[in-house]
Amino acid sequence: MKLAKLSLAAIVVAGLATSSFAADTLADAFKAGKVSGALQGYYWTRDNGTTDADIFTSGLDLSYETGKFYGFAFKATFQGTSSPFADTDAKAMFAGDEYGSGAQLSEAYISYSMKNTTVLVGRMYLDTPLVASSGSRVTKQAFEGAAIINTDVPNTTLIAGYVDKFQARTDGLGGIGEFSKYSGGLAGEGAYTLAAINKSIAGLTLTGAYADVIDVAQVAYAEAAYEGKASSFSYGVAAQYYYTDYDGGVDTNLFGLKATIGVGDFSFVAAYSKTDDAAGVTPGLGGGADLAYTGSPLNSDSYRIDTEAYKIGASYAIMKNANVGLSYTVNELTATEESYTALEADYAFEGALKGLSVAFTYEDQGKDVDGSEMRLNLNYKF
Repeated sequence: MKLAKLSLAAIVVAGLATSSFAADTLADAFKAGKVSGALQGYYWTRDNGTTDADIFTSGLDLSYETGKFYGFAFKATFQGTSSPFADTDAKAMFAGDEYGSGAQLSEAYISYSMKNTTVLVGRMYLDTPLVASSGSRVTKQAFEGAAIINTDVPNTTLIAGYVDKFQARTDGLGGIGEFSKYSGGLAGEGAYTLAAINKSIAGLTLTGAYADVIDVAQVAYAEAAYEGKASSFSYGVAAQYYYTDYDGGVDTNLFGLKATIGVGDFSFVAAYSKTDDAAGVTPGLGGGADLAYTGSPLNSDSYRIDTEAYKIGASYAIMKNANVGLSYTVNELTATEESYTALEADYAFEGALKGLSVAFTYEDQGKDVDGSEMRLNLNYKF
């Protein structure tokens, strides 16, 4: 759930690290390879105020990763998806995110690791502050390019990357997303990115990132987040800053604040953000670069021109593998006001069904907007 995210540094290292097995021969590296993946079944309903539709989408994510051979390894991931019962309304309503049948080789990269440095080249899922794949739909976004991750500096993760193609969730025409020169929201000829994540001070995470989308815009992100704990009481404060400099000469920004409190199995969050009145902010490339504190679980948009957003939320851990949460988000724009009330719940099975999880989200829109959305997601990871 959005109320309890992993640290970004942990996500990057976990998502990009390769197998630690070292083979004596190339054949042994392939024999020691590991297969992993996921089976998915997502049922969604959506009402945009004028039209409502529902869709069921099934998916398969299948990965193979070799063992290491003199520091080298290879990984490939196929994604396949189908929406067999979609009617005309569903095809139109979900054309940009869930209705896209077919299969795609989303990952195919060679990695090389030496001491504290890992290099990846090819198609891959990325999770950096400003270039990040989103896995919120059945089809996960992917990038084609190269990345370097280094942890030589104590308590610091350094990242450099270049991407020249992007795989969206769908092609908008009923097929699964294809790799193209469309950089996750900004059309360009590629993008460079740099990032640093430092945790030298206990409880404090400092993040800085920069992305240059060639001939389109330059984007920067900074965050300072502190978390502390005393017995069953926990707390956190954080501040974030986005900056976008469009090549047409317009620059703009977003500033956000967040506070969290945890008491036993309960946690609470309050957040605020404000964008400039010059233009809307681009948070980066790919849906995973959406880091604004005031985003609702599904549909709110904190990045539009002259938007002031507020969010409050609470969650309760029913047990170690089950959570429920409730949040309320308000966006105040120049001439309109929007509200988003969301209910979230998730459960991870144990024992014979370990790896199976279910997540439910319902969000209702109010004030000057009308609509609602429900998502019921079933995942089995193996």
